[in-house]
Amino acid sequence: MDLKRVVVTGMGLVSPLGDTIDTYWNNLINGRNGISNITLFDTSDYKTKIAAEIKDFNPENFIDKKEARRMDRFTQFAMVAAIKAIEDSAIDLEATDRERFGVIVSSGIGGMITYEEECRTMLERGPKWISPFFIPMLISDIAPGHISIRFGLKGVNYATISACASSSHAIGEAFNHIRYGKANAVLAGGSEAPINRMGIAGFNALKALSTRNDEPEKSSRPFELNRDGFVMGEGGGILLLEELEHARARKAKIYGEIVGIGFTADAFHITQPVPGGEGAARSMKLAMQDAGIKPEQVEYINAHGTSTPYNDKTETEAIKSVFGEYARKLDISSTKSMIGHLLGASGALEAIATLLCIKNSIIHPTTNYETPDPDCDLNYVPNKAKNRNVNYALSNSFGFGGHNVTLAFKKFTA
Repeated sequence: MDLKRVVVTGMGLVSPLGDTIDTYWNNLINGRNGISNITLFDTSDYKTKIAAEIKDFNPENFIDKKEARRMDRFTQFAMVAAIKAIEDSAIDLEATDRERFGVIVSSGIGGMITYEEECRTMLERGPKWISPFFIPMLISDIAPGHISIRFGLKGVNYATISACASSSHAIGEAFNHIRYGKANAVLAGGSEAPINRMGIAGFNALKALSTRNDEPEKSSRPFELNRDGFVMGEGGGILLLEELEHARARKAKIYGEIVGIGFTADAFHITQPVPGGEGAARSMKLAMQDAGIKPEQVEYINAHGTSTPYNDKTETEAIKSVFGEYARKLDISSTKSMIGHLLGASGALEAIATLLCIKNSIIHPTTNYETPDPDCDLNYVPNKAKNRNVNYALSNSFGFGGHNVTLAFKKFTA
């Protein structure tokens, strides 16, 4: 089958490090941090009091006030990121076949804020006071629905739900639709708004979150010996994936090319990765096989890198099992060290970071790397950005339930 080439021609985001691509990138390469004390609710009774919040977010700058009020915060993030991605791409929608233009946008949890608020209403006032918009605001697939309505996009439209691998699955699915000739363009990515009472309480109950409350900016410490859990983040990231000839015909700018995907399952445990990282290793192997490249052609890996004891050790083991001795020549970094863990949106924000590393020939650092962990003994680009030409890069995302995704990106060449 004659597969189509797929390129990224637009990107938009709402992140703890800024709401424009340039701001996000400059903060990443300068090692700035978006983690601080939680302000969205009172954390007096919580073990964790820190998160990577979006500050001063006003959806009404982009969305009609009445419409915005009928969206959960995660949908607002997705809508704003999609609007920015369309603007960034400079695509003329009036001249585009919108029946071949899709939207695949995910959320690992969906409208958790709405669910919590409506439960409180139910308990305090009774069922007749539940909002008629409760269900449409809650469901994870409503974000791609709203985006398609906003832009009149009538192609493939759905959400992928795979916990912290959700938005990477969305990008991989969009890639498949385009390369197999079923779509010309797809908006793909994810959004998440889990920083609420139930979200923090739930992950505290799992003992998954950092409790380094006195040093918020130093709390996310991927691959570092003294890491004590991940830091919750929120936001959204959307990429416009486009068939190469479709992009060329409109003289689009191109950030990079997606060339392979790997989807696997651990089939081991609901929250813990399989020891040795066999599932993660297979996802990386499959992505490289799909891309038609050898391990030694990869220069950079944007790691899942959560700052949890299990993940970071297991991901390191997986990388070493795939790359052997060459693993020590790789540059590896974790975007989560600066933006926290955006759950279902993390893969999209990390894909954007990976493409910017490739395009700019700079690898952003893993911050807060102070004391090396003997179990994590690779090059994690500690604390300072590194200049390096990157032709091929992998981006890893792993989720509860044993879901593994690896995306393979390539520097664009004609």
